[in-house]
Amino acid sequence: MTPLWRNREFNLLWTSQSLSGLGGAVAQLALPLLVLALTGSAVQAGVVGTVAQVARLLARLPGGLLADRVNRRTAMLTCDAIRLVTAAGLAGAVAAHRAGLAVIIVVVVVDAICDTLFNTAELAALRSIVPAAQLPDAVARNEARSYGTSLAGPPLGGLLFGLAPGLPFLGNAISYLASLAGIGLIRKPLQAERAEPPAGHAAALLEGLRFVFRNSFLRAVLTIAAPLNFALNGTIFTIIVTLQRHRVAPGVIGLTETIVGAGGLAGALVAPALQRWLPFTRLIRFICWAATAVLVVSALFAASLAAAVPVALAVFLGPACNAALFGYQAAITPDRLQGRVLSVIFLAAMSATAAAPVLAGVFVTAFGSRAAMLFFAGSVAISALTATFAAGIRTMRPLAEVTQAV
Repeated sequence: MTPLWRNREFNLLWTSQSLSGLGGAVAQLALPLLVLALTGSAVQAGVVGTVAQVARLLARLPGGLLADRVNRRTAMLTCDAIRLVTAAGLAGAVAAHRAGLAVIIVVVVVDAICDTLFNTAELAALRSIVPAAQLPDAVARNEARSYGTSLAGPPLGGLLFGLAPGLPFLGNAISYLASLAGIGLIRKPLQAERAEPPAGHAAALLEGLRFVFRNSFLRAVLTIAAPLNFALNGTIFTIIVTLQRHRVAPGVIGLTETIVGAGGLAGALVAPALQRWLPFTRLIRFICWAATAVLVVSALFAASLAAAVPVALAVFLGPACNAALFGYQAAITPDRLQGRVLSVIFLAAMSATAAAPVLAGVFVTAFGSRAAMLFFAGSVAISALTATFAAGIRTMRPLAEVTQAV
């Protein structure tokens, strides 16, 4: 078996998406700054962010369906071309002082929809270019890519915005050129041969839902992933709100996400070693129970920046968990269903994540920060109990036994 670092197709995909992800992180930081500079309204900046999240949620299931029904390479290239045009158009509008709120919202919605379809198609294609035994390592490398760009992008975005407000969006447009080149150079097909004629849209979507809910492992993934995402995002939001209420300097508050992101990046780098150290079932159980414990510890330091350190430890364990779960998911799911299965799982996780800040605000106001953080730690306990007792986790087979014919 060719080592992953010598897999031409995977490295083309990984490198091009690292550059594209960096451009996206740069633009993500610059976007609220642009809205604030144009309108002076934090509310309108928040509205733009909310619109983007809603667009992603609404596009998730249709994006999974399209990733299974159309040529994935064509879909990814089309998404990149559209995002390239909109990012370049926004950069030009900013330079010409014509970037009104309506223009920004249109660009944000188009980018969110294309981003959702592209990411689903990319993850669905992973099974076509990476052997089943290497899928967990490939997922871990993608996690490292994500955390790395999220750490490097915001400082670069702030620097470019300070030089000229249109530069971050121009840089994002250039990053889509890198993505187009990387996808175009991949030689292997990004989906298996599809012999059967496609069903209607509703029937195809129901097929994906049935596959998820009839598979004990995938049901367990839903019950593990959604509470984990919910709890981690809610805890981070609680820490930020608490520090703000204690009048901590904004620069210090900003270190919270830096600490957490550094934990995630370090965890992604050691995830392959953790997977070799523990079998999948033990690894997932260990990660979930350890995350529960460290979030309880975090609640003891609720009013200080030190609360971010235990959260960073929880996030440190996250990439290994994701690599085990999603690597196994990719191996057991037929290629023709990859997009739909991924979209169902991500929709559940994203919906839980979207609800976390609201519930964090309610708990902090009604019961205090420590109670809010203990509530989120209790949510992770649901993931831990599922990892311990769910039949779908107990019956996981070694990936060496999972064939491509499944």
